[in-house]
Formats: sequence, structure tokens, C-alpha cells
Amino acid sequence: MAAFDTTRPVAVLNAGRFSNIFASVIGTLATWNDARITRKALSKLSARELEDIGLTYADLDTISTITR
Repeated sequence: MAAFDTTRPVAVLNAGRFSNIFASVIGTLATWNDARITRKALSKLSARELEDIGLTYADLDTISTITR
């Protein structure tokens, strides 16, 4: 008669680590995409419009660090 061990705590820990890494990657990609969309929208504004919201074209490069 064969016995199968169905409890594998190590496999559960590995699956948890994998899901944490996966969630982290997805979160990083979502943050990057949000910053990309924001930069794209702001780059379409004129210098006057950017000034109205307190930004300049030079500030657009720092948008990715602001959203983190």
C-alpha cells in the first residue's frame, strides 16, 4: 500500500513567495504605467497651462519619482 504525503509546508511557502513577487512586479508595472500616462498627458499641455498648475517642462522628467 502506498502512502502519499499531501502536506507540504515548504511548497506553500514557495507559492507565497512567488505570489508576493508576482504582486510586486504587477504593482511596479502599474506604477510605471500611471507615471507614463501622466507624463504623456502633461507633455501635451502648453507652457502656459503647465504654469497654471505650477509645473514646467523640466518638471515632467521628475513625475516618475513623484508617483512612487
